[in-house]
Amino acid sequence: MYDSLITQFQDKLKFAPDFKKTVKFIIKDQDEDVILVDCSTRPADVSYNDGESDVILIADLHVFKGIMDGSQDPNMAFMMRKLKIKGSMGVAMRLNSILED
Repeated sequence: MYDSLITQFQDKLKFAPDFKKTVKFIIKDQDEDVILVDCSTRPADVSYNDGESDVILIADLHVFKGIMDGSQDPNMAFMMRKLKIKGSMGVAMRLNSILED
């Protein structure tokens, strides 16, 4: 269901080999679907199970798709409250630089 989103995220991670954090995406369109991505391995390990993470990103699917394809600036999404962040802001800022590339 979210294969293209995950593939785009993994492609962006290739340019950040030292990013070894766990990221949880909560997609809140109708239900709250969870994608947990462990970036300590390459390719990153993806699970649809809830678990511990360094940072949690919460948004609608179209916001995540926009961030991944470059049509949505993550900073603007955050400032406009389209994207919520829980957990380490340092990890979130580092992730932002990876996603913007």
